[in-house]
Amino acid sequence: MPYDATRMQDWEIAEAAEANLPTPDEWRARLGLEKDEVIPYGRLCKLDFLKISERLKNRPDGKYIEITAITPTPLGEGKSTTTLGLIEGLGKRGKNVGGCIRQPSGGPTMNIKGTAAGGGNALLIPMTEFSMGLTGDINDIMNAHNLAMVALTARMQHERNYNDEELLTRTRMRRLDVDPSRIEMGWVMDYSAQSLRNIVIGLGGKMDGYTMQSRFAIAVSSELMAILAIARDLADLRERVNNITVAYDRNGNPVTTADLEVAGAMTAWMRNTINPTLCSTVEYQPCMVHAGPFANIAVGQSSIIADRIGLKMFDYHVTESGFAADIGFEKFWNVKCRYSGLRPHVSVLTTSVRALKMHGGGPAVVPGRPLADEYKKENIALLERGLPNLIHHLHTIKLSGVRPVVCINVFGTDTPEEIKVIRKAAEHVGVRCAAATHWANGGEGALELADAVIEAAEEETPFEYLYMMDMKLRDRVERIARTVYGAVGVSWTPEAEAKAKAFEKDPKYDEYATMMVKTHLSLTHDPTLKGVPKGWTLPIRDVLVYSGAKFLCPMAGTISLMPGTGSDPAFRRVDIDTATGKVRGLF
Repeated sequence: MPYDATRMQDWEIAEAAEANLPTPDEWRARLGLEKDEVIPYGRLCKLDFLKISERLKNRPDGKYIEITAITPTPLGEGKSTTTLGLIEGLGKRGKNVGGCIRQPSGGPTMNIKGTAAGGGNALLIPMTEFSMGLTGDINDIMNAHNLAMVALTARMQHERNYNDEELLTRTRMRRLDVDPSRIEMGWVMDYSAQSLRNIVIGLGGKMDGYTMQSRFAIAVSSELMAILAIARDLADLRERVNNITVAYDRNGNPVTTADLEVAGAMTAWMRNTINPTLCSTVEYQPCMVHAGPFANIAVGQSSIIADRIGLKMFDYHVTESGFAADIGFEKFWNVKCRYSGLRPHVSVLTTSVRALKMHGGGPAVVPGRPLADEYKKENIALLERGLPNLIHHLHTIKLSGVRPVVCINVFGTDTPEEIKVIRKAAEHVGVRCAAATHWANGGEGALELADAVIEAAEEETPFEYLYMMDMKLRDRVERIARTVYGAVGVSWTPEAEAKAKAFEKDPKYDEYATMMVKTHLSLTHDPTLKGVPKGWTLPIRDVLVYSGAKFLCPMAGTISLMPGTGSDPAFRRVDIDTATGKVRGLF
C-alpha cells in the first residue's frame, strides 16, 4: 500500500519505509550474490564489481533503459522520481529489475534543489544516508583532488626556496618550474560557497606556501568524479588519474599528477569509490548509487561500472542521465555509450504539464512563492505552445536509433484534457506515451509506463553515434549545435578557435570525447530562452582540457564550477531529533 504522499513529507515516507529495509545479508540472498561480493557499510553495502562482473561475465545482458527529460524548469520534471517509479513499476510487473542513480552533492542538498532522491512513493532509501555522504565516495574524491593541490603548492614552495642542487639533494625531485599564472586545478569542497570562487593562498612567510590566486569548486565538478563515471575498471581509473593536468610549466608543457608523483596516493584515496553502493526504492527494489550529479563539464551520468554489473544482475537495468536530452542524453549517447560499448534499448523522456506550460511562455517561477494560476488550472493554449520543446528532444533521441518513450509525470492539478494533448503530440511523431502517478501511487502508478518500456525494449533498432571520432573538433561542435540544440551555426572567439585548431593538429586528441559545456536551462547558451528558440548562434569562448578523463570541453558562455547558496537554503529546515538521532527536514 503506498504512503499518503499528500500528507507525508519525503523524509517521513523514507523513515516509515526504512523500518523494513533489507540488510546486506538479505540483499545478498535476494540478488544471488556470493558472500565476498557484498561489502557491508552499516545498514548499507557496496557491491564488489570486479568479483561480480567476473563471475557473471558470460551471462547475457538485460535490457538497458535510460532516463532523460525535457529542458529543466523550476517547476520540476521529476527525472529521479521517474527513474525510481519505473523501477517500482517494472517490479510490480514481476520483472527482475534494478537501476543506478547518481549521488547527490551536499551543496544542492543543503541549498535549493534538495536531495535528488526522487519523491513521494518513488523515493530512494535510506534517504538520510543517501543525502548526507552515503558511504563516503564524494569525501574520498574530495581528499584525492585536494591532495593533488597539496602536492602542487608544496612543490612550488620548495622549488622557490631551494636551488636545483639543494632541491635534488633534499627531496630527490627535479624542478618542474610551474607557471603560477597557469594553474588548471583549484581546491574543492562539497558545498555551494560563492565566497570561495576566487581566493588568494600562501599569505605569510616563505614557509607558509606559495602566494598566488586560487579558487574552490564544488567537489562533484572535480575531474576525478568524471573519471569515476567513465572508468571501466580499477586499472583504467589508475591510468586516467595519472594523466590529469594540474598546471603548465613556464614553457607551456603540462604538469601532471604523474609529474608530481601523487597519482598513486590519489587512487589509493579512491580505492573504495570504484564499487557502487546498493540502496533501495521504498518498494524494496534494488537501486545502486554511483558517481555524481555535475552534468556541465562532467559527464553527468551514473557510472559505466554500475551499468555493467546491473545489466548482468537484472533483466531490466534503469540508468539516469543529468539534465535534459540536449545535455544528458547527448553525453550518454556519444560519450558514455562509446566508452562502455553498451547499447541502450529505450530512452524515457520525462515531462510534465507544468514544465511544458513554462516553455510555452508561462509566468516566471520563483522558488518559495505561490505558483501562478496558469500552472494550477487547465490552459490548453499555453501547454500547446510548450510542446515544441518536447518534440525537439524526442527528435534528438530518435537520431541515435534508440526508442523513446514519453513519461508524463502527473501532478494533482493536471487535467485529463491536458494529458490527452501531450499524448496526441507524442503519437503524432510515432512515440509511445504513458501518464504516470508514481509520486502518489508508487509502482501501481507506473504500470502504464512499465508496459510501454517493456514493449519498446523488444523492438530491434539500429544505434548510431552523432559523429565518428575521426571528425575534427570544430566539426563535431557544429554538428551538435545544429542537430541537437537547433542553432544556425557556431561562432568562436579567436582564443577558442586557436585552441581548437591546435587540438585538431595533434593526433593524440582525436580520441578525446567532446564534452559540451552550456547552460542546462535552455537549448541555447542563454538560460532565459525557453521553448525552442530559432535563428540563434552558439558562441564558444574557450576549450578546456581534461587530460585524465580525455575530454575536450568547448565552453558556451560562462559556467561556474562553484554554485552559490540562495537566500532561503534548505539547511534552514534540516534538524535532528535529539531523542532518536534521526534527521528531519530533508526533501
